[in-house]
Amino acid sequence: MNTMKTTFLMALLMVLAVGIGYALGGQGGMVIAFVFALGMNFFSYWFSDKIVLKMYKAQEVTEAQQPRLYNMVRELAQRAQLPMPKVYIIPNDTPNAFATGRDPEHAAVAVTQGIMRILTEPELRGVLGHELAHIKHRDILIGTIAAVFAGAISMLAHMAQWAAIFGGGRSDNERGGSPIAVIAMAIIAPIAAMMIQMAISRSREYLADAGGAKFHGNPNDLANALRKLHAAAQKIPMDASPATAHMFIVNPLFGRGGITSLFSTHPPMEERVKRLEQMRFA
Repeated sequence: MNTMKTTFLMALLMVLAVGIGYALGGQGGMVIAFVFALGMNFFSYWFSDKIVLKMYKAQEVTEAQQPRLYNMVRELAQRAQLPMPKVYIIPNDTPNAFATGRDPEHAAVAVTQGIMRILTEPELRGVLGHELAHIKHRDILIGTIAAVFAGAISMLAHMAQWAAIFGGGRSDNERGGSPIAVIAMAIIAPIAAMMIQMAISRSREYLADAGGAKFHGNPNDLANALRKLHAAAQKIPMDASPATAHMFIVNPLFGRGGITSLFSTHPPMEERVKRLEQMRFA
């Protein structure tokens, strides 16, 4: 169900992008919007992993430098039938972790110094399993595309809004809609795109929790780790970019539920823990 939901939501993002392009410039605008989003996705596909690792000053470590961590990642990667990813440590006291890379052959797992201090070895293995599940499911690529589409829609919406205000003179066929309709769409579309992006991110987190628990073998260890990480992240805030919040195992930006949960990159922690505790392995 989560996979079907992701496919549907990704299609909605494409429709929004094309709709904004049509509002901006009719059929020609649709083509421009598609090419623009495609170009941004191509750039993100090749360079987003390097950008995010550099952003958080992540340092690659070898087996000789971090034998315990490296061996855990290697064992779990073998269980998941994945190539060995690169391993990074982020010099930050906030307990957290993320995976990045355009595909399983070019993947990396990064953990903060803080997470290695507060988790037991079984709990840390659960977290690493979660990140390897993201790699297995190609969630990094999916999340990057969703984020880029949402960003492209926002930029195109601003362009459409200004074009509607100052363009004048062109017919509806050329423009694709009346100025009032274009302005309304320019306001609504970015909000809708952000909500869709967040919904995709939440769906992939549930899948990664389930996959990580299977790779590790004990869902309760991951559930305990999530409880600790959620509590610790609120005590030691992380200076994280909203554009990368969806990558972390726990949200470095705090939401309070209610309507704000629609804009959250992560599902409610209580629900994640509940689902893990209900998992049973044969």
